[in-house]
Amino acid sequence: MRVWSEEQERLRESFAAVFAACGEGHLERDRSAEFSHAQWKLLAEAGLLRLPFGTEWGGSGQDLLTTMYVLEGLGYGCRDSGLNFAVSTHVVSTGIPVQRFGSAELKARYLPGICDGSAIGAHAITERTGGSDAAAMRMTAIARGDSYVLNGEKRFISSGPVADLFLVYAKTDPEQGAFGMTAFVVERDTPGLTVGPPIDKMGLRTSPFCDVTFDDCVVPAANVVGRPGRGFFILDHVMKWEILCSFIISVGAMRHRMERCAEFARSRTQFGAAIGSCQLIADKIVDMRIGVETAAKWLYDTAERFVSGADVMVDIAIAKLLASEANLRSAADAVQVFGARGYLTEYGIEKELRDATGGTIYSGTSEIQRDKIARMLGIQRT
Repeated sequence: MRVWSEEQERLRESFAAVFAACGEGHLERDRSAEFSHAQWKLLAEAGLLRLPFGTEWGGSGQDLLTTMYVLEGLGYGCRDSGLNFAVSTHVVSTGIPVQRFGSAELKARYLPGICDGSAIGAHAITERTGGSDAAAMRMTAIARGDSYVLNGEKRFISSGPVADLFLVYAKTDPEQGAFGMTAFVVERDTPGLTVGPPIDKMGLRTSPFCDVTFDDCVVPAANVVGRPGRGFFILDHVMKWEILCSFIISVGAMRHRMERCAEFARSRTQFGAAIGSCQLIADKIVDMRIGVETAAKWLYDTAERFVSGADVMVDIAIAKLLASEANLRSAADAVQVFGARGYLTEYGIEKELRDATGGTIYSGTSEIQRDKIARMLGIQRT
């Protein structure tokens, strides 16, 4: 088990009351698919969004593992999984690439707003023809003088309906495949950018999704993140951060769920005994504990290797696969432990099952992760 310093523990604990407050009313917001600007403001004012960014832009200067430790606390303390997902999208998929690869001008222009939460970020990569297969994207960005003209459509964009900034990937050289991809920062009010209506979905309902279209959308060349043609490498870096941060939030949610199930199993009696005395119920909760500890270890150990510069392609795939599938099993078992209460919306257990289902799809499906691992084992896949 990883040992955290007193300073790291104090930092995480300093957010506990805010995290709990941000979960209030989550069931009502889930029913109406409402993103809470008030809760977003609470998290921003508490400094959560500043964690991994440099102090010169208003950040807190925390390292990856400390950031993950606090985000695990967010998953544990805040029951609004959609809000938690929006936090990860904003920090990781928008802020991190600008900080790591952006020019000094881009950092100065956009990172202060990302740090204080005044500019909500979204990540635009998925298209009709490609989700996990990002290289199959058809959106183009054609150089024209000191600008690029973007044309195409992005689908299922997390936080799109409320976003102020979009980190957009497009093909600047389609003949080069994945190596002809370039990343841009595009502001919401840029002419030619159209944000579609929110899309109703199964889970994570308080994190609104939408399609975004680009019709002769002119973006300054100064808004290129990194260099033209380097978008695939930027995306690879972002996806590592995304998996580590998104799924450590899931670990926090799993830990909270496990404790809730254990308490219910101790207090709920049937046939004159606590239901936890039934081995089948006890086994479900034991499996929850094994799942949460295994996922946490893989995520934190992989993050440690990542920051040391090691090749973590397989580690990331295993960590994502373990965490997402353990979260889904945990949520399904929680419904069984709570019985009829688990099936009713008023207890929030069925919502956790709906939310957890998405984790086996976004950031690369479970099937994609297994395919990566098989390829690294030298197994040919059809």
